[in-house]
Amino acid sequence: MKGLLRELLFPLIAVVAAFLVGGVIVWMVGDSPLLVYELFFTSAFGSIDGIGYTLFYATPLIFTGLAVAVAFKCGLLNIGAEGQLIAAAFATAWVGLVLPGWPSLGVTLLAMIAAIVVGGVWAGIPGVLKARFGAHEVITTIMMNFIAAGLVSYLTQYHYRKQGDPILETLPIAEKVNGSIVGPHIPRVSAMLAPLGISFPDRLPLNLAFLFALAACAVVYVFLWKTKWGYELRAVGANPSAAEYGGISIARNMVIAMFISGMLAGLVGINDVLGYRYRYYHNFSANYGFTGIAVALLGRNHPLGVLLAAILFGALIRSGLFIDIFTDNVSKDWVVILQAIIILFVACEGLFRGGAKRLIQGKV
Repeated sequence: MKGLLRELLFPLIAVVAAFLVGGVIVWMVGDSPLLVYELFFTSAFGSIDGIGYTLFYATPLIFTGLAVAVAFKCGLLNIGAEGQLIAAAFATAWVGLVLPGWPSLGVTLLAMIAAIVVGGVWAGIPGVLKARFGAHEVITTIMMNFIAAGLVSYLTQYHYRKQGDPILETLPIAEKVNGSIVGPHIPRVSAMLAPLGISFPDRLPLNLAFLFALAACAVVYVFLWKTKWGYELRAVGANPSAAEYGGISIARNMVIAMFISGMLAGLVGINDVLGYRYRYYHNFSANYGFTGIAVALLGRNHPLGVLLAAILFGALIRSGLFIDIFTDNVSKDWVVILQAIIILFVACEGLFRGGAKRLIQGKV
């Protein structure tokens, strides 16, 4: 734990530095940095609604951050989490559409399995191409993104869309009747806390998938650092030649890493389809797959770091609208700029490490 905290110290310093630079930008455009950051913290963490939406926005980023982190631990860069979550989300809705009349619980479980398997397979294909033919995973995963988007768009448009609906989305697999959801779904946090006598607003979309995300963090940690398979995977990422000399199959671990990475990205479909919209909506992803790369980078590819980074990015997403409304010159695009500055500073972490080392040695 001490080593992990020391490892997360410099990303934290980078985040603080990014917030300082973000404040300077706000001041340069003629607004108050104090007002902007007050809006940021109060809108994201100052109320039950704020916390609920922040955690809801963080949920898909936890999944995609873990997906990128697992692949990176094996020396692979999964740029295809966006395509994997799109394919998985459609598969989740498809199961609900082709099994009408089946028991809701059974369809829900099958839909969850479909999301995980389809996400894993969609990432496993680039893994096999990398292991068997040496095809670079960055190129193949990007290509798979376009294939997923195009294929799912076609299926939704011509086979599973309500006639006359101007929105590119499938028919619903569940609907709200007399205050209760009828059909395949996972419960929202409000329904889970009600039997315990805890009041949580029903309007908040935070659902069981957030608990799945926390469980995924724990499972990924145990897998990577407490099992033989995780050790082999990390060994391949750290030094492929040494791993192969020790009898570890590089090809097998590449495929396994990509398959697990895709499974984690596929869990995003469960959050959106079964816990929020109860249908597949074609533009549901706010670039979760690509933002997950930044989340993994900021979280140092560790599950705890990914969790904290995802909550930070979720808070930025939540606060963007309030900053746009309640300031004169700062738009919600400032949030995107701040995200970019955070990524830039984290990428330049050596600058902070070198400065800290010189400071300790008395050279500054």
